[in-house]
Amino acid sequence: MLLKVAPAFALLNTHEENLSSVISFSSHGSALKNFSAKNGNGLVVCASKGSNSKPLTGVVFEPFEEVKKELMLVPTVPQASLARQKFTDQSEAALNEQINVEYNVSYVYHAMYAYFDRDNVALKGLAKFFKESSEEEREHAEKFMEYQNKRGGKVKLQSILMPLSEFDHAEKGDALYAMELALSLEKLTNEKLLNLHAVATRNNDVQLADFVENEYLQEQVEAIKKISEYVAQLRRVDKGHGVWHFDQMLLHEAEALA
Repeated sequence: MLLKVAPAFALLNTHEENLSSVISFSSHGSALKNFSAKNGNGLVVCASKGSNSKPLTGVVFEPFEEVKKELMLVPTVPQASLARQKFTDQSEAALNEQINVEYNVSYVYHAMYAYFDRDNVALKGLAKFFKESSEEEREHAEKFMEYQNKRGGKVKLQSILMPLSEFDHAEKGDALYAMELALSLEKLTNEKLLNLHAVATRNNDVQLADFVENEYLQEQVEAIKKISEYVAQLRRVDKGHGVWHFDQMLLHEAEALA
């Protein structure tokens, strides 16, 4: 391969006096010819037939040289992850904490589902809403577990606190009280997600930060907005007959959307 560097206008003008500089590299690697002339501005690199087996320093990528450092870091003990790369202990611990948050919130929502599904409460729409919310939070926890394993971390499940079993509030009633509690839980989850994102940012873990942003943050903001509207509606209808209509709205919401 023969590389030439020549003035840009030399491609349009064949007169020798317009040549500023022509540098040719032959296949021998040592023959260098330099032609000078009066006027010259700008260079053009072009290729012609020939062969050159020697690499150009600073241009050719040498993977076998650059991979040596990574090759030395490949673990040999069976307990260590082979996939782990630039994944700090802080990020791993923060992920396990977030998994615990998701499971705890799921547990509380499941308790709410059980309460509203009782025969002496019988608010099937609220029961359906909190059951779906519990399943969603559990799915979030499992997705974090999958990501933890994908990055080479170890999932460490922690204790889950026993939730309330009664949600009937003397002043607010059960529907409004449970929905306000749900709003608080969603805001708490959002705060924990932002903390996880901050840990990833501090540790320059771009992949973890991107995962949290794309999979959770937008969805969390939308959930807070929706439950805020439910709280506002339940405050309007008070504890009486309006709660039943609100419950029916939740029960048939999926059908209405369809």
